[in-house]
Amino acid sequence: MSVEKVPEESLDKNLSNVEQNVSLGGDFENDDGREPTDLELKTLRHISESIPFRCWLVAIVELAERFAYYGLSAPFQNYMQNGPNDTPPGLLALNQSGASALSYFFQFWCYVTPILGGWIADTYWGKYKTIFYFCILYIIGIFILFITSLPSITSRTTGLAGYIVSIIIIGLATGGVKSNVSPLIADQIPKTKPVIKVLKSGERVIQDPNITIQNVFMFFYLMINIGSMSVIATTEMEAHIGFWAAYLLPFCFFFIALAALILGRNQYVKIPVSEKIINKTFKCAWIAVTNKFDLEECKPSVHPERNYPWTDHFVEEIRRALYACKVFIFYPIYWVVYGQMLNNFVSVAGTMELHGLPNDILQAIDSLTIIIFIPIFERLVYPFIRRFTPFKAVTKIFWGFMFGTAAMVYAAVLQHYIYKAGPCYDMPMACAPEYANTPNHIHVALQTPAYFFIAISEILASITGLEYAYTKAPISMKSFIMSIFLVTNAFGSILGIAISSTFEDPKMVWTFTGLAISCFIAGVAFWLCFKHYNLKEEELNNLEYDGDDEHIPHDLQPITSLAHSHKSLA
Repeated sequence: MSVEKVPEESLDKNLSNVEQNVSLGGDFENDDGREPTDLELKTLRHISESIPFRCWLVAIVELAERFAYYGLSAPFQNYMQNGPNDTPPGLLALNQSGASALSYFFQFWCYVTPILGGWIADTYWGKYKTIFYFCILYIIGIFILFITSLPSITSRTTGLAGYIVSIIIIGLATGGVKSNVSPLIADQIPKTKPVIKVLKSGERVIQDPNITIQNVFMFFYLMINIGSMSVIATTEMEAHIGFWAAYLLPFCFFFIALAALILGRNQYVKIPVSEKIINKTFKCAWIAVTNKFDLEECKPSVHPERNYPWTDHFVEEIRRALYACKVFIFYPIYWVVYGQMLNNFVSVAGTMELHGLPNDILQAIDSLTIIIFIPIFERLVYPFIRRFTPFKAVTKIFWGFMFGTAAMVYAAVLQHYIYKAGPCYDMPMACAPEYANTPNHIHVALQTPAYFFIAISEILASITGLEYAYTKAPISMKSFIMSIFLVTNAFGSILGIAISSTFEDPKMVWTFTGLAISCFIAGVAFWLCFKHYNLKEEELNNLEYDGDDEHIPHDLQPITSLAHSHKSLA
């Protein structure tokens, strides 16, 4: 992250001091804690600050919520698609296209409700209280799902009614939690400018808050995928005990989220609610729209006679947030690709030789890959690339789209070979009555690379999107801008519903091929439209430090003086 431009004479003086220290063999110990020069920002290695313990408490909330979400949704495809006498057994008997459409509706609902959650948090309750109340709602939704799946009291009609009611409640609760947990964990990091730090080895490095935020979101996403390993437990329980057991486990586990919220209630940094901040933002945006999209017309310095209830700095923050929102435009296509592992990959696995495995357990490969590769990317890949070139957000997202494309290309090729295998070829398990429960002769483990490619794409595209949404949002609107990023997943679900009629045999080769082409085109278009944003990223990030915000708590105010820097790093 860049800092304010220093006067040329000051820069020359600093450089002279550096050169003098080098010539005298100095160890630079006196440099510890001072702001770096432009040359030092470009040449010294950048490292992260330490992550406070309170971040771990917030991460436990996210782990528990994702444990519940993925633990519940992993059995959903079988639960919706099949009947009690099918292989694998289910309940609602909606067939593959119907189940996939309802699956995409659930994803849509879970990712459109963050708009409500972000608005409530930034306008009325704050992030902490919003998360707490929506967690209680989450528990109610899971309980309804559990009760209506009990074999002793359920039927297809009861199960369908209970399922619809529960996913509506769970989706609403998911929106309230998801839009606020990631901003809350990032809020726990003190707002500091880059400073020089002298390591025990004598190496001088830049302690960079940008790297800290990047690592926080990597760590946050790691917790998401540790939680999502619940699919191993719930799919095994679904296969060997029943759906009710698969839903009971997330219900019990979710109380850990409430416990973490209660234990950390006096430790969390809580950004005070800004009065009508969302209303001010939309009013400012509307003024710009009615003036040919010119945000300069919204500045009090340009029109002091209009008595706008905001500052010029607030307008610049809105401009920065709009940059982020434009970057999100291509994400819906990515989310359609991502959603394949939650529905069609599960259905396809059911037509392959499982060798005793549940057909929906392979989703765990995605989570396991992310858990393994996040530390590798954080410790090895990103630092290695940064030695040669800045690896900015837009570049990461572009490569995320390319790995998503690779996943769909592989899925299409695999589907081609599934259709070439007997006994039912391009109509698996449906060519004749005697083959009703006989899969095509191809091993389910061959699906593994598709999950691997999607996992790598998540590290590059999904994590970076979360980071981009947080860093480009005004401090008083972190939850709302995060919800706009999350709602792109909802638009992806709408696209998935629109093409769900193609989610059936023998069309799946062309379905995956079409998704691969779409993802590739979207990735290239994204790069062409936004590659110049890489050049503006440090300027946009620096707005976080331009002037004080009256709503920011003291420990989140930008730390600029040498004394404060030492205090923060102690």
